[in-house]
Amino acid sequence: MSNQKVRKGEDLPEANLKKYLLEIILIESLKSDLYVEQFTHGFSNLTYLLKIENKEFVLRKPPKGAIKRGHDMSREFKVQSAVHKVFSKAPKMFAFSDDKTILGSDFYIMEKVEGIILNYKEAHKRNITVDDYQKIANSWLDTLVELHNVDYKAIGLEDLGKPEGYVERQVSNWGKQYVKAKTEEVPEAELVMNWMQEHQPKVYEHCLIHNDFKYDNVVFKDDSWQEINAVLDWEMATLGDPLMDLGTSLGYWTVATDHDFVKQGIPSPTIFEGNPIRSEIAKMYAEKSGRTIENLVFYYVFGLFKIAVIAQQIYFRFSKGFTTDPRFANLNKASELCCKLALKAIKTKSID
Repeated sequence: MSNQKVRKGEDLPEANLKKYLLEIILIESLKSDLYVEQFTHGFSNLTYLLKIENKEFVLRKPPKGAIKRGHDMSREFKVQSAVHKVFSKAPKMFAFSDDKTILGSDFYIMEKVEGIILNYKEAHKRNITVDDYQKIANSWLDTLVELHNVDYKAIGLEDLGKPEGYVERQVSNWGKQYVKAKTEEVPEAELVMNWMQEHQPKVYEHCLIHNDFKYDNVVFKDDSWQEINAVLDWEMATLGDPLMDLGTSLGYWTVATDHDFVKQGIPSPTIFEGNPIRSEIAKMYAEKSGRTIENLVFYYVFGLFKIAVIAQQIYFRFSKGFTTDPRFANLNKASELCCKLALKAIKTKSID
């Protein structure tokens, strides 16, 4: 096997994988080597590019030591298989396996979508103009609105989540997950959790939501930035309040005027000139979706806290030795930072 950028302890067993690809007729023979490259910009489920017999596939599997629902491969496979029928930006699914003897965990295989994934490094490399960032933001938001308009009942996803009481459960569950993954005392986290309990909306809409919608989870067709070929990372997709989805996106939306520590802790192409600020993104979403946005500070605070919990959970796995990825060594500090930003938003009553 030819491995590039595969982290130590996260390699895939070649013989088992080649045999599986042959059995499910994704390849016709076993003549060529299997080339595996790990996509390294993600922080959660492990994603690999497979190349064999002049074909390319993407494989997803949970990380070692994973226990939470976000690592449920069968659910992720089911969601994307259904959504792809009416929303072509959900990648096409090929196969799912829960046979642990193959890779040691559940996994699925999907199509490789061509295009540009605009993470911070990619954006920094490119000479993207102010006008282009306006196009990028609009294409990205149009896609979020399109996703929120998917008729989930028509594709059999009524049982994907429980819309009634969604916000209350989210506030409670993410709080519990934070406490479970906590490795040190962060006073701001407690204050934010208490504030969200008291200030959560009681009435809200619901629809299909992605729950991790940011620049580096979409694939742009090309550098005209007018079209998006795919939306990636559906592990947290469910039925719920669309403004919770927007709030998570705003949590990741760092801007040029944010403190340097914030921009380092949440590296995002949104810091470059031409990107709208957070309040402008919220206004654009309202205009494109026709939804009224009230309680915006709550949604932004929730988004930041959710990012804090995700970072803390990954750091918890790192601290227990389940992963050796050096990027994870300071995620406890990133988690604390998100809690401090959330508290600042509460005190200033502003998301900018």
